Amino acid sequence: MKCTYYGFIISIGLLMSCGGNKKVVQATSQNKIPSTMVDTIPQDKETPLTTDPVVEAPIEIEEVKEIPAMPVEAFIHTPWTKLLQKHVSENGNVNYKGFKQDTETLRLYLKELAENIPNEDWSKPDELAYWLNVYNAFTIKLIIDHYPLKSIKEIENLKKPWDHRFIKIGKKWYTLNDIEHKILRKMNDPRIHFGINCASVSCPPIFNKAFTAQNVDKELERLTFDFINDPDKNSITPNQIRISKIFSWFANDFKSKGTLIDFLNTYSKIKIERTAKKSFKKYDWNLNE
Repeated sequence: MKCTYYGFIISIGLLMSCGGNKKVVQATSQNKIPSTMVDTIPQDKETPLTTDPVVEAPIEIEEVKEIPAMPVEAFIHTPWTKLLQKHVSENGNVNYKGFKQDTETLRLYLKELAENIPNEDWSKPDELAYWLNVYNAFTIKLIIDHYPLKSIKEIENLKKPWDHRFIKIGKKWYTLNDIEHKILRKMNDPRIHFGINCASVSCPPIFNKAFTAQNVDKELERLTFDFINDPDKNSITPNQIRISKIFSWFANDFKSKGTLIDFLNTYSKIKIERTAKKSFKKYDWNLNE
């Protein structure tokens, strides 16, 4: 042990004589230096063993923004969109002969509607889209069940087609009037009148896609704007208006936030004066094909 110990002392002396400013002495696993030996090693007074810590610039981490998840639709209306895209033009003309050839596809969609009635877990947009599609899809069914015909008002044995109780949703039977007046109108959104279609020329054109929770608000807004500014449906000048009878039949619906003129001015390209003279156009009940 003495040889090993003194050999280490000699090695340290040589290191100090060759480079007197060595600061750290490494010990091998075989020859560890006692702590008292390290304390006695001379140090260079001008160069301390420790140096000031290096201050590193903070690393900027870009904030990762979460992408909001798309809401889940309570009911999938894709089959209805496919039928509408296939048989309804962009301006709302309906190919009832084509629908008649796709009777089975329509029947399956209506069956899905009937078996998936809205419940308390559905959002308002989901519910609104559902009932708009119910009204339009069952109106198409009513027409093709009696096609060919010239008008919905000429269906044989049906004096009032809108009171015909042929729509079964869940365990309950409905008429078109039930859906319009007891469900859709009670949602207090007058734009529904431009989303439902009565299979007639003077009706607002049927939307050639299904309403969904994602698109129902945007599309109702667009359909309302398009209908009010359609010169075939409404003639508007600042001082005189000749408008659709829809605005007469459901006048109270359009006065919930002001006057009828206020509602029209929300969408009209031409500003209507409050003193403008008002009249209503004759309604064309011919089939919208």
